[in-house]
Amino acid sequence: MILGLDHSVFVVRDLASAVRDYTALGFTVTPGGTHADGLTHNALIPFADGSYFELLAFTDPGQATDHPWWHRLAEGEGLEDYALASDDLASDVAACRQRGLAIGDPVEGGRQRPDGRTLRWRTARFVQPPPDRALPFLIEDVTPRDWRVPGGAAAQHALHVGGIQRSAIAVRDVAAAAARFAALLGTAPARATATPDFALASGQHISLVSPRAADDEAAAQIARHGEGPFALTLRAADDAQAHQTVSLDVARAHLRACGLSGWRGSSGIGGAPR
Repeated sequence: MILGLDHSVFVVRDLASAVRDYTALGFTVTPGGTHADGLTHNALIPFADGSYFELLAFTDPGQATDHPWWHRLAEGEGLEDYALASDDLASDVAACRQRGLAIGDPVEGGRQRPDGRTLRWRTARFVQPPPDRALPFLIEDVTPRDWRVPGGAAAQHALHVGGIQRSAIAVRDVAAAAARFAALLGTAPARATATPDFALASGQHISLVSPRAADDEAAAQIARHGEGPFALTLRAADDAQAHQTVSLDVARAHLRACGLSGWRGSSGIGGAPR
């Protein structure tokens, strides 16, 4: 079963710099470790709802690779990909195939934390024309999830953010994309409008957005990076003031345009690259 939004991936040039910057913005950042392939390392910003930001950098940013996220660095840092959590990846892959989606077989993955503990998971990716990332990848933990995604104090932030409420996905053809997401999730959109909205079991949402003008953010995402995530709406923590306004330093967020402002339970962060 697909449980909800697992995490959003931000590709950055220098991990230490990104960690310092996100800490200065009011996020609690947890060291992640080095992935099993040795090509990338990461840090996590976990939230109380179980989702998290992954700040990911290449261990040798000067060495070109065929890693699917390498191309991001040619255009700048930013929101590159996202994952949905599964509690039975083999069954979810089979169900997606039965509903007409092309998806690869599960692949083993993992990383080693700074404390030496080794984590393991499985992922499966949908077949999409590169560099499109409209459909997420699916992930299932093999080792306990809290080894990979810490909670408690690690999920408490000075910025009073409680989780990811909505991920906005830039797509060329809303109707075609909505059909693919309906096949992925096994459900129709909760709101069938010009911007279809899919509700996940976790209470999070995925919204599909097509360009409305040549210079809007959805158009910029598609022109520079293909279909994919370009903006997030964050859920305020329970202790946040109802009318709290928070501004982010754009450069420190490693994005071209972003902000948290005027939330009444949620706020937004734009995902366009810097």
